[in-house]
Amino acid sequence: MNRTISPSTDPEEEISFMDIDRTDFSDISRPEQIRRLEVEGFVVFPEILSPEMTARIKRELADVEMSHTSYSVHQTRSVIQPQWQSRAVAELIGYPPMIDFLTDLLGPDIVFTRGFFQRTHPGSPGISMHTDGQPHGSDLFGYEGSCPRLVRVLYYLDDLTAERAPFRLVPRSHLSFHAEASPYVRYKSHPEEITLVVPAGSAVVVPSLLLHASHPNKDSVPRELVQLGYRPAWAGPIQPVDEWDPELVADAPEIAKPFLQSLNTTGMVWEQPHKPAGMKTEAPGINPSRWGDV
Repeated sequence: MNRTISPSTDPEEEISFMDIDRTDFSDISRPEQIRRLEVEGFVVFPEILSPEMTARIKRELADVEMSHTSYSVHQTRSVIQPQWQSRAVAELIGYPPMIDFLTDLLGPDIVFTRGFFQRTHPGSPGISMHTDGQPHGSDLFGYEGSCPRLVRVLYYLDDLTAERAPFRLVPRSHLSFHAEASPYVRYKSHPEEITLVVPAGSAVVVPSLLLHASHPNKDSVPRELVQLGYRPAWAGPIQPVDEWDPELVADAPEIAKPFLQSLNTTGMVWEQPHKPAGMKTEAPGINPSRWGDV
């Protein structure tokens, strides 16, 4: 069960400012949602999960085995990926409201890459500014993080407040060619970072190369998060990764199975003809007008 720990964050770990983003994401168009993700590096889906669904996920993950990070016993993560421990999380892989957006963003052939459950207890320091992908792989994400197109969907199971480990990010950092945007670099903070506070049941979607982080949890209760990774089928890792256990996939909900395809699915073709047969004359996914009138 969730434990309560008195807040005791190290003042040296705290950031001295918090620029909260006040954008209203409740009624923006699909072209604007895609523009926000592609250009700004994030989009929010407020309360996309019902209170009942959020409560069910929390119940099913309440007693899973957790381990803590190297930097704090108050920052904990599930030992086993949550979709194999919670039927509700497994169903979330194919959750229609999110899949509709991801299909418009990535195309119809989508691979689910990983699940992650985090419980941030009171007293946990903030997470350092980092990316969730490295083009050559790393010991943190293996080669899953090397996929050239990769998004993370963060479902917050508790209200994010200014005190309860809110999400931090540097807008547009995923677009930079500068050495300081290296996905192998971490920062304590950035003067132009912003903070997101969202209600329970909301989802935040970010590309893997966006620099992001969190503030400390200075509240008296934990903050829980389920994170799911997706990519277009063509964007495979640069080296093979371990496949899903076939028995787990066979037992998964039907709504999830289309996305539980081989983790090594790729569109890689080494030999590239200059004039391949059947070249198309349209591709709406790269239309400069895909953002509408914005």
